[in-house]
Amino acid sequence: MSGIFAGVRAVVVGAGVAGTAASRVLVEEGAEVSVSESRPADRIERLAELHALGVLVSVGGHDPSHLDGATLVVTSPGVPQDAPILVRAQELGIPIWGELELGARVCEVPFLAVTGTNGKTTTTGMIASCLRAGGVEAIGCGNIGHPFATAAREGHEVLVVEASSFQLRFVESFHPRVSVLLNLSPDHLDWHGTQDAYEDAKGNIFREQTSDEVHVGNRDDERAAAVSRRAPGRVIWFGLDAPDEGEVGYRDGQLVARLDGGTSLGPVDGERAGYRADAAAAAASSLAFGVAPEAVRLGLTSYTPARHRGEVVALVDGVRFIDNSKATNVHAALAAIDGVHDAVLIAGGRAKGVDLRPLTTRAEQLRAVVAIGESADTLVEIFEGSVPVRRADSIEGATAIALELAGRPGSVLLAPACASWDMFEDYEERGDRFSAAARALMEEVSARG
Repeated sequence: MSGIFAGVRAVVVGAGVAGTAASRVLVEEGAEVSVSESRPADRIERLAELHALGVLVSVGGHDPSHLDGATLVVTSPGVPQDAPILVRAQELGIPIWGELELGARVCEVPFLAVTGTNGKTTTTGMIASCLRAGGVEAIGCGNIGHPFATAAREGHEVLVVEASSFQLRFVESFHPRVSVLLNLSPDHLDWHGTQDAYEDAKGNIFREQTSDEVHVGNRDDERAAAVSRRAPGRVIWFGLDAPDEGEVGYRDGQLVARLDGGTSLGPVDGERAGYRADAAAAAASSLAFGVAPEAVRLGLTSYTPARHRGEVVALVDGVRFIDNSKATNVHAALAAIDGVHDAVLIAGGRAKGVDLRPLTTRAEQLRAVVAIGESADTLVEIFEGSVPVRRADSIEGATAIALELAGRPGSVLLAPACASWDMFEDYEERGDRFSAAARALMEEVSARG
């Protein structure tokens, strides 16, 4: 079989969405592929697909012996960088790539890339919407669930790649035409080990850019701005205040780009106030890529945010239930709280080694807190004495308790500030169950009249 990976013996670590996609691309490009998976065979959803590709799947643990004969390792983003199989690969001098590096190797079209602690999916979607409004056939891919390597072989004109810190840890030739760093706050420290390592991984998004290419940075976030200043090319800054020359920001409620004298891009919908920074970043990126201002305006206006990012899922006895399950860290939860008033906050889960105490800076804006998951005791401890706080053993129980505590009218906000893995498969399941519980309460109250 011919292909760019002919003669390569690749071991893919992880048999999830990213690992299966990587296996398919490698096989179709000529590599001999095997997969190392920690789960037993009966829990691998895509096992039949892998077998149909002729891929050998070794299950039950990422054993270093799975590397026998390997000349390349492609690791999935959920596998810790200190996993013994990856440590052994490094000792043996075997190249380790992530999804983004594999995608970069097979991609033949220009792409933009977006990273940051929060807002990646929204900004990626906004940029893709602006590109399409400008007549470019573009899609979002990467960390949003549609692997970059898969999208790169589908014939699109341009790709917008969402890049996580896990994925950026293992890149060599990842080279976006426009790179974006939205923000930075402590996150995934259990994976990266230190804040410096986390920030270095994020900075890899522009590592291969040249002096005539563009990086988009956040002038309002000091930590992120310090990383963005390392970019080798031109930096376009975005923020929420009036922009200086060469920046994008807001003046009198209007999104304004001063990249070529000054262009007003229009007002921001009040229902999307939580996306103002994302919209500014998307505008800066799209304009830098060459999209006309009119198309940027249309793209931002027509964009619809993805689920679990601040949608109102039910109205129960005058109480709005707001699903922001995607707020999986403190920075995102604080932003969600800033968008409501006198709300009952449902928070908790796996804290990933991050200090949750900054949440208490919003105590005066909250009516009460309902704590769930592994971090429930911590949340009770830090909020006790400043706001009423109660524990719940399930998301359904938390939803019912929150309704009891809410004002009339009022709000209940699911913004966990934590990962979901202690109680749920992922943040989507957490949000779906919260939404279902809220709608069940709505039906119950309606039935009572």
